[in-house]
Amino acid sequence: MSDANRDHSDTVHAADHAYRLIREEILSGRRAAGEWLRESEMAESTRVSRTPVREAFRRLTAEGLVRYERHRGVQVQSWSERDLDEIFSLRSVLEPWGCRLAAIAGTADVTKLNEMACRMDELAPGGHPSDVDKLTELNNQFHQMILKSADNERLNNVTASVIQVPLVWRTFARYTPEALLRSLAHHHELVTALAGGDENWAESVMRSHIRAAWHSIRSTEKTTPPTESAS
Repeated sequence: MSDANRDHSDTVHAADHAYRLIREEILSGRRAAGEWLRESEMAESTRVSRTPVREAFRRLTAEGLVRYERHRGVQVQSWSERDLDEIFSLRSVLEPWGCRLAAIAGTADVTKLNEMACRMDELAPGGHPSDVDKLTELNNQFHQMILKSADNERLNNVTASVIQVPLVWRTFARYTPEALLRSLAHHHELVTALAGGDENWAESVMRSHIRAAWHSIRSTEKTTPPTESAS
C-alpha cells in the first residue's frame, strides 16, 4: 500500500471512530439538544485531528442529528414540543389507519413480523438495548412492512415524509426499561391482531404504540437540562 493510500485509510478510520463516539453521545443525551459542538473540543475528546471530526459532522448532518449554521458551527438538532406534537399527532393518525388497512387486506407476512418482534426482544433484554442501531433498523423495517401491507402507496409516501428517523433513534436510546418493554410488547400484540384480521384491534394497538412513544420522548425532552447557546 502506498503512503497516500495508507494516509487515506487512516483518515477514514479516524472519521468513523469520531462519528461513532459523537453520535453515541448525542443519542444517549450526553450532548443535549441545542448544544454547540466545537471541532477542537471534539477532536480532543475523540483523540483524532480536526479533519476526521469535520467528516463526522458531515455524516451526522446528513442523518439529521446535528445541523450546520454558517459562521456559528454545528449544533445538536433539537425539536420544540410543538414540533414533536405535530409529528406524533400525524403519526397517530396515519399509522393506525395503515395498520387497519393491512389487517383488512390480510396480506401482511405475520411470520416475518413475528420473527422481527422476537429479534427486537433479544436486542433489549430486560428493556436494556444492547444495540440501538440494530433495534432502530428492525423497528423501522417492522413498521414499513405493515404499511406496505396496507397497499396504499400515497399513505406510504406521506408517512415516510412525517417520520423523523433521528427521533426514532433518540426514542430508543432514551426509553426507560419499562417503556421499552411496553413498546416491544405492542409489536407482538400487533402481530396477533394482524394474524387474526381484526382491523379494529390492530388500529387501536398501533395508536397506543405511537402515543406511548410520544409520551416517552416528550418526558425525556423535558428532563434534559437546557444548554446555553454560544453567542
